[in-house]
Amino acid sequence: MGLRPAEPRLIAWTDSRGGVCGAMDRPGFTASLVAGGVAGVAVDLILFPLDTIKTRLQSPQGFNKAGGFHGIYAGVPSAAIGSFPNAAAFFITYEYMKWFLHTDSSSYLMPVKHMLAASAGEVVACLIRVPSEVVKQRAQVSASSRTFHIFSNILYTEIPFSLVQFPLWESLKALWSWRQDHVVDCWQSAVCGAFAGGFAAAVTTPLDVAKTRIMLAKAGSSTASGNVLSALHGVWRTHGLSGLFAGVFPRMAAISLGGFIFLGAYEQTRSLLLESGRERP
Repeated sequence: MGLRPAEPRLIAWTDSRGGVCGAMDRPGFTASLVAGGVAGVAVDLILFPLDTIKTRLQSPQGFNKAGGFHGIYAGVPSAAIGSFPNAAAFFITYEYMKWFLHTDSSSYLMPVKHMLAASAGEVVACLIRVPSEVVKQRAQVSASSRTFHIFSNILYTEIPFSLVQFPLWESLKALWSWRQDHVVDCWQSAVCGAFAGGFAAAVTTPLDVAKTRIMLAKAGSSTASGNVLSALHGVWRTHGLSGLFAGVFPRMAAISLGGFIFLGAYEQTRSLLLESGRERP
């Protein structure tokens, strides 16, 4: 259903409990911002150790020399500080772009709309994510890199990831809603998020390996120059296919669980905020 900018009314299915998972409305942008921030903090704090292990598995130093299982919470303060505004910025941009583009819900262009919205969200979120990412990865493996390269290479990996994850998440929710004849509950949205995140994690692992190698490269080296294709070629030449998919299983595990927590917490928090707002006199 299309929504013109002059119509700030709620467009949503209601679930069996009267919830509003999947709702989209202009006044709901504030709820999206707060819910995104809460979800971001939750998932980062819970899954931080898996991210540290994944980063060390991908390090050119090797897992043990990069720290092994020692200090797997190293860098968590910077991640926690950056996660709320980062996730909030992503979701406010994502929801705004979905509302702004407002194509018909049955249109074959819906996946394109979700891709554009997710890409815009990643660009905005990266402006916040980069400083905390620099500090976090230096703490995890004690390496150095330039902020501009961090920014560009996060975009190279996160945008392709979001191009897979968010259209798949939205499509799975739509399919499940159609099968049960009402909008998905928040836990069902979380399950869809887990499947979408795991699949996106698997297919984009080589890009994540390249990003990690560039971030952890010594200053002045060819890898540190920030060329993703060059980094991928270097990994392929020295370690083959297994090198390109280094850390794929902890990455899939972390992002599948993260997708469940992140997108489920987002939908649940947003639903509660919207319901609370409607109940106020």
